[in-house]
Amino acid sequence: MANVSRVALVTGAASGIGLAITRALFAEGHSVVALDRDATALAKLETSARLHSIMLDVSSEAACKEAVASTVARFGRIDAVINNAGIGPSSLRPDAEKNLPRVDELTSEIWDRFFAINVRAPMLIVQAALPHMRKGGFGRVINNTTSFRTMLRVLPYGATKSALESMSAIWAEELKADGITVNVLIPGGPTDTPFIADGAGWDRAKMLKPAILGPPAVWLVSDEAATYTGNRIIAANWDASLPGTEAAKKAGRAIGWPELAADAVWLKG
Repeated sequence: MANVSRVALVTGAASGIGLAITRALFAEGHSVVALDRDATALAKLETSARLHSIMLDVSSEAACKEAVASTVARFGRIDAVINNAGIGPSSLRPDAEKNLPRVDELTSEIWDRFFAINVRAPMLIVQAALPHMRKGGFGRVINNTTSFRTMLRVLPYGATKSALESMSAIWAEELKADGITVNVLIPGGPTDTPFIADGAGWDRAKMLKPAILGPPAVWLVSDEAATYTGNRIIAANWDASLPGTEAAKKAGRAIGWPELAADAVWLKG
């Protein structure tokens, strides 16, 4: 793996999966802009010239744009965007992972907030970062979605993640010509983070650990992954004993639902 130092913006960086990715990137020598709405958790991050912490709520359009501007102001460029921040069922009530929210439980305010954080924020941040990535001739976008099973079971969380999955597939094709890769990275199952409340009743000892997302995230940002785009990596299947390219083949597959696209009937003019 090339040891080129990059500048990566990570949302939801102060805890759980975001913290694991932030630590892995930092350990590899990269500079990280850590975004989170939890000021206390941000304050616990390592103090370093290579780590820039910003407290903000990505549900704010202005905050998303300012995050990219602040990254460029601090480091002169932005090479990677890792859209990890999100809200899930446990934000509605502690037992929502076990007793799934029903449609008549959802309000327009709940629906809009889920989409603002899980869907709109990634779009706004990527949109703001693109001119800088194009100028620098290097770009990586990594989006955290979820398992397909969850997309089909849990509202509004599953709907937001299926939207982000679709967006990722579209962006991967759109940005190929710019040399910017777009991939999805997911744990592969319930993960031991505050994202899942204790009310779910799950044994945390049996959950996946967020640290497993570090190695594939580091590889996706590397020069070795320059042509790897349009894929989703399941971190639980990542074999760190293999070279990155081989590990990606084992743990990855195409984004979204390409096997279903073949069924489409296109109108011919």
